[in-house]
Amino acid sequence: MWKGFLSKLPRKTSASGRGADLDSGQCSNGAGNGNPIQRTSSCGSIPSGRSTSTIKRMSSAIFPSSVVAGIEPLVSFKDVPNSEKQNLFVSKLNLCCAVFDFSDPNKSSAEKDIKRQTLLDLIDYVDSSSSRFSEAVIAASSRMFAVNLFRVFPPNYRSGSSGGGEGEEEEPMFEPAWCHLQLVYELLLKFIGSSSLDAKVGKKYFDHSFIVKLLNLLDSEDPRERDCLKTILHRIYGKFMVHRPFIRKAVSNIFYHFVFETDRHNGIAELLEVFGSVISGFALPLKEEHKIFLWRVLVPLHKPKSVGVYLQQLTYCVTQFIEKDPKLASSVIIGLLRYWPITNSQKEVMFLSEIEEILETISTAEFQKCMVPLFRRIAQCIKSSHFQLPQRDGFFQVAERALFIWNNDNVISLIAQNRQMIMPIIVPALEHNSQNHWNQAVLNLTDNVKKMFSEMDDVLFSACLVKYKEDEERQASLESKRRLTWEKLESAASFQPVTGHTAVLVGRQPSANLIATLI
Repeated sequence: MWKGFLSKLPRKTSASGRGADLDSGQCSNGAGNGNPIQRTSSCGSIPSGRSTSTIKRMSSAIFPSSVVAGIEPLVSFKDVPNSEKQNLFVSKLNLCCAVFDFSDPNKSSAEKDIKRQTLLDLIDYVDSSSSRFSEAVIAASSRMFAVNLFRVFPPNYRSGSSGGGEGEEEEPMFEPAWCHLQLVYELLLKFIGSSSLDAKVGKKYFDHSFIVKLLNLLDSEDPRERDCLKTILHRIYGKFMVHRPFIRKAVSNIFYHFVFETDRHNGIAELLEVFGSVISGFALPLKEEHKIFLWRVLVPLHKPKSVGVYLQQLTYCVTQFIEKDPKLASSVIIGLLRYWPITNSQKEVMFLSEIEEILETISTAEFQKCMVPLFRRIAQCIKSSHFQLPQRDGFFQVAERALFIWNNDNVISLIAQNRQMIMPIIVPALEHNSQNHWNQAVLNLTDNVKKMFSEMDDVLFSACLVKYKEDEERQASLESKRRLTWEKLESAASFQPVTGHTAVLVGRQPSANLIATLI
């Protein structure tokens, strides 16, 4: 019978994208597909397409299940008059406060089915209810949600962060109690979104403490749970306007903790997806609080090595800010340069992609504020000798990705307007590639960019080439002089034998007086 349950849940999808419908009436299952939850017909199911030997199960929670001697089903809502329905609703909520142990799927199976059916009845009632929920109903609902959802997760013994590659994710772990939890989440989503819930009364029970505990659940390793929480958080943010500043502050604290302390959290992508929608609703002009969120939260989120897991959502949030206030573009680019990866080539490729996306919308005035340090960094990327095997579609070498920026018409326009400053920075890197780079694709792209510069301003391009050759000759001359100086030092030292316990001071460079004497 257990094998009959193995194909009930949908397949696990990749990390949440921003295309998910945050305002739908049900939690979406997976990233951006907008499909409602597919309810399991019984507990203990696992997503289809995965063998039982490869599925990783996580402990339901570190808190004891309720001691239930036995529960009896209550009457249906259709069997009681309207005046008694809310009382019955409270009774059913109290019944659902019984929490079961799902480590053994055969334990208390009858009681689990009764609770599951009761949750379905509650969902149907909230869907069809037209009268205002009483305060007793709201209080009982808040208690039931807290009892069923709020729990401490087991310690995570897996490696904290991935290697930084985009889309590099470990096999997810699934919550055994999901057949009940998914219904509790669906009920919470419908309850918060119901017109029968008075926000002025509800804010007393869905308070700061409730919100913080709900946010803590986003560290769940079950992607289905995080997807539901993402939708519910967005609904709470829209329903209780009085809680909005607190939610923003609480989420900022999660980001701070992740960036500067733990470097591990499972729900960063989902939180950023919610905030992408929140940022798009910010009124103009932007408040100073919102700009601080960009500078102190979103920009430092580029620091963790696991940034590839949530880069899509992070880039969307950053570009939303720039679209709201184009004057922020230069400060964002300077911030990215501050966190630029030096030893992680995959992250460099990601940063270059985000830089190009920002340059597509940047104004000329803002571009001029950051173009010199930006193109110095791009010049270093052009000279990179990084090599990556084609492990996935769309892979790039660092130099290749940097040179692809010249395929963007808006970037070409900005460079043409400021070529007097940019060409002297980039042309030496191009010439260095032409003479030294090992990869033919990079050499071809280098030649294309050099041809583009020549057509843009042949006089300036020729002057940059002449200066590059002069600098190379000067550098070669200095290297030759330095080598000859060291040869003279070695020769002089060979005629000065060390005797006894005479101390010999060896410096990194010969002293000026000694060099003058030798020369």
